[in-house]
Amino acid sequence: MQKLNVESDLSQLAVNTIRLLSVDMVEKAKSGHPGMPCGAADFSYVLWTKFMRYNPLVPDWPNRDRFILSAGHGSALLYSMLHLMGNPNITLDEVMNFRQWNSKTPGHPEYCLECGIETTTGPLGQGFANGVGMAIAQKMMAQRFNRPGFQMVNHRIFGIVSEGDLMEGISHEAASIAGHLGLGNMVYIYDDNHITIEGSTDLTYSEDVEMRFKAYGWHVQKVDGHDRKAVESALTEACAETGKPSIILARTTIGYTAPTKAGTHQCHGEPLGAEEVAAMKKALGWPPDEPFYVPDQVRQLFAEVRADGEAAFDQWNKLFAEYSEKYPDLAELWDTMHARRVPEDITDRLLALVDAGKEAATRDSGGAVLQEAARLAPSLCGGSADLAPSTKTYLKDYGSVRKNDFSGRNFHFGIREHAMGAVMNGMALYGGFIPFGSTFFVFSDYMRPAIRISALNHSQAIYVFTHDSFFVGEDGPTHQPIEHLAGMRILPNTTVIRPADAAETAVAWAAALKNTSGPTVLALSRQKLPPINPDNPSAAKGVEKGAYVVSESPSENIDAILIATGSEVHVALEAQKLLAEEGIFCRVVSMPSFELFDKQTGIYRESVLPRNVTMRVAIEAGVPFGWERYVGSDGLVIGMNRFGASAPANLLAKKFGLTPEVVAARVRFYLAKDSCGCFGQDTSMAGLI
Repeated sequence: MQKLNVESDLSQLAVNTIRLLSVDMVEKAKSGHPGMPCGAADFSYVLWTKFMRYNPLVPDWPNRDRFILSAGHGSALLYSMLHLMGNPNITLDEVMNFRQWNSKTPGHPEYCLECGIETTTGPLGQGFANGVGMAIAQKMMAQRFNRPGFQMVNHRIFGIVSEGDLMEGISHEAASIAGHLGLGNMVYIYDDNHITIEGSTDLTYSEDVEMRFKAYGWHVQKVDGHDRKAVESALTEACAETGKPSIILARTTIGYTAPTKAGTHQCHGEPLGAEEVAAMKKALGWPPDEPFYVPDQVRQLFAEVRADGEAAFDQWNKLFAEYSEKYPDLAELWDTMHARRVPEDITDRLLALVDAGKEAATRDSGGAVLQEAARLAPSLCGGSADLAPSTKTYLKDYGSVRKNDFSGRNFHFGIREHAMGAVMNGMALYGGFIPFGSTFFVFSDYMRPAIRISALNHSQAIYVFTHDSFFVGEDGPTHQPIEHLAGMRILPNTTVIRPADAAETAVAWAAALKNTSGPTVLALSRQKLPPINPDNPSAAKGVEKGAYVVSESPSENIDAILIATGSEVHVALEAQKLLAEEGIFCRVVSMPSFELFDKQTGIYRESVLPRNVTMRVAIEAGVPFGWERYVGSDGLVIGMNRFGASAPANLLAKKFGLTPEVVAARVRFYLAKDSCGCFGQDTSMAGLI
């Protein structure tokens, strides 16, 4: 590469500052991705200084433009921009602490609203779809609250995406949704640098991206990503487009201005090296021995940009004060939604809806409860991946979100589970909404990466998974979740609840609406379940504690504790009766949520599972994994160590040993083994299949 003629204009100085801050971060950390920030610096500078409306001193301003770096490996670029814009949390010390312990500048962006980081990105494609969720949320908020003369919600969603984002399947799903809904409030810049870790993208990637996005219904432009005037013109046109989402295909050179590594995959995911950095700084006229150098003129330039954002924020605040006087009811609803407030007595209100003496599938009970929950919680909205008639998640009194009409609260995600989860994440992070999404539990596999991002972000998203076990029956093992409960329970920050009847389902929904610290997974049954406490439905409030005693031992002595979830609680209760007839006395515990139970005090946990009762039996139509923490090394787990089968549900219960009679026999044998000193876990079903 020939030595560059260093331009003297201030914008070039600013762009080079962005490049070299990013390069210095990676060099100091001895790891990272310098190539993308170098290549994307030109169009990022134009976007942040001429188009984005953002107040770094108030990063949670509701009407700010959102920026998503879907290409999260280029995180040094985002930190450079946030630092230069003056976000008080991304100080120069934090920039210098890139990728280090307890820094606010980790290797890939992690959601930190006060830092100006709108979502966690890095798993490619997730940010792309998060932005679609934010754009939907913006449209919904605008239709709810904007009034003539009061455009309280009129911002945009901006993002940078990469080849890797566009290769991932989730980007196809999310792009299709965005085009279908005509999300003209979102603008993405595609950093088209033709390089991935393995080398040139022509190894794997030859599609016509322009035609692809046009086919999805997007507004598409192509520019030289290093021509700032062309980028500005393209962004102006994109922001003028209101009926279609926009993508600007910006052809760039990865590692731009690096003397020997620009345009090569060597600068994608590793430091440039001291010699290359020194040569690059020399070519750009940069101080060679002053890492993290920011010229005073550049700081002044960004201070002026920041002042424009602060002025826009002040103007919006004044307008909102006038709005609150003219539309007090809407202002109150605004506050309620942005706080995601629900009534303090929501548990009692939802419990009052259920018929405590009636058999019902928990998916049906959940559907009935959901209607009232939507009335009580105006933030609640959502839909399904084309399964609402089966998952019972359609809000009957509210319309559907459609192109040019975002007044509804129901979403039709189509058969796009992965995008559904990521769109939910975007909505949750946008603010004001508690999104839910539903499908059959077995299809949670398609959306697990998005659920993991929910957990990382501590997002209040509610995943409604029905058809929760092999009791799905005739549809067979492809539709029968076996390992899925255990798989969800191992996710940190995630609350999994598997209710046993209508009353427990009502409390589970209340718990999900009150859980602001992370996602909630509701696992609901297809088949009808009998009530477990028909004479005392309020006992189901024990769900909020994760586990509670549903039936005490008929004797003062407790020979064993039977612990069950969901449809197996009734099985445990019936087995308890059979065993009592033989003089074997058991306590039955419903444990719908490991996570909620583990949060309780030691005193409460001891009251439910006393340490002196070591004979414990867990009963659940899923893999045994995880139950050892509650039954102990001497306990018995009656579960599934195989996939299901296609047959009527009642026959499967017999074949798989989850009838009261078989459970009672297993417990009897387990206790007899204990009496001869040869106890231990026995999860087999030999002779039963």
